[in-house]
Amino acid sequence: MESIRPLLFIAVLAHLVLLGAAKHPHIIFIVADDLGWNDVGWHNDQMFTPNLDKMASRGVILNSSYVQPVCTPSRNCFMTGYYPFHTGLQHDVIHPSQPGYLPANFTTLPQKLKQLGYATHIVGKWHLGFCNWKYTPTYRGFDSFMGYYNGAEDYFTHVRENGYDFRFNKSVHHPQEGEYSANVIAARAVEILDSVDPVRDQLYLYLPFQSVHAPLEVPERYENIYANISTKNRRTYCGMVSALDEAVGNITTALRDRGFMDNALIVFTTDNGGPTYEAANNLPLRGAKTTLWEGGTRGASFVYSENLLQKTGYTNSEMIHAVDWFPTLLTLAGGKPDAGMDGVNQWPTVSSGAPSARSEFVYNIDDISKNAAIRVGQYKLIEGSPGHFNGWTPLPPLAASDMVNASFPKHQLFDLQADPTEHHNIASDHPHVVSKLLDRLSFHKATMVPANNPRADPASNPQNFGGNWSPGWC
Repeated sequence: MESIRPLLFIAVLAHLVLLGAAKHPHIIFIVADDLGWNDVGWHNDQMFTPNLDKMASRGVILNSSYVQPVCTPSRNCFMTGYYPFHTGLQHDVIHPSQPGYLPANFTTLPQKLKQLGYATHIVGKWHLGFCNWKYTPTYRGFDSFMGYYNGAEDYFTHVRENGYDFRFNKSVHHPQEGEYSANVIAARAVEILDSVDPVRDQLYLYLPFQSVHAPLEVPERYENIYANISTKNRRTYCGMVSALDEAVGNITTALRDRGFMDNALIVFTTDNGGPTYEAANNLPLRGAKTTLWEGGTRGASFVYSENLLQKTGYTNSEMIHAVDWFPTLLTLAGGKPDAGMDGVNQWPTVSSGAPSARSEFVYNIDDISKNAAIRVGQYKLIEGSPGHFNGWTPLPPLAASDMVNASFPKHQLFDLQADPTEHHNIASDHPHVVSKLLDRLSFHKATMVPANNPRADPASNPQNFGGNWSPGWC
């Protein structure tokens, strides 16, 4: 018996060491693509999203969580903690044939987390450049990558324009023929969970889903949930949202079954507002994807954890921006953000409802489109055109005449506390507020780097790479 006691002590000590190693939480960061404000069940009871709704209602619904107007800039924020106008990615998205990229001198969140001992994995959409291998996920801090480089590819064939776009790490990968993208992503996520020890290891799982970006495609059984909707595009789009919800449910079930949920934080956000001309719905917010209106930049979002949040089951209206996730998650993981980063640590706000760590943020500064927007406190100032959509009603699909820049005053000022749907431009009534916000905007403009918006390069042609969108041409 005496000889057993030292062994028992060693076993207990080893177990405590393992528990100590896992004291920092697993982080699961889920990004929906082009999800409208009114396209989730906690905003619209006509939407069937039971898995997302359950987490949102039991976690913290983020009512003032801001993103960029389009895909690439938001992903830049998540990955770097810097505004796009500080990385050159403030204009539009990176198109397949453009040699654009997230600059290599920016250290990414997964790179920082790897230094802290995290296993880091990405499944889904990259959209931060791929013309050179050094700009691709496994060179930017991820242990593994399964997904695609571009956007707007087919959900079943993974083809974009004239090229195939799906990878497993560096290799071209062909999922089972006919399998829907959301299911492919969920299956790979579960596979990753099976490879990680929830007690010994620490996991950062980044899940930027393809859903619910165009093209509008979904298995019929999901579309049938919305048989009461007569508009084909809207019916399909809603089915895509429900397919996304089911995929997320499969992942969270696996997290729970495998013991991750005891020490996990789940973040859910869209990357921008919904493109309403393709049947998304941002009501009651004004505008849509590609615009600086709230409908393009205020994202449906929540956080969920079973043990890490001090205050749950409510809606948090404190100001949070996409750049804040980097320092917030890094701090939670035991790291320290670099000085001078645009993002700020919002963990006290997210976890306990403390006042936001910021009183202002920049929506964007685009030196090509010649527009910008900033919020300071309750006031929002838009300089130049808000974008390519003017209106509140998303259906029926907009006429072509509605999709061009309308004539707008040079400056528009909104009191978002009194007028969250931006119906009333009060710039002429409050010139002193306009002046104050213009001064802040000028301060930020002085730090802007020029937008990197290169011309398409024919060297990118997939025919040069066996029919695949591939690195190796810049």
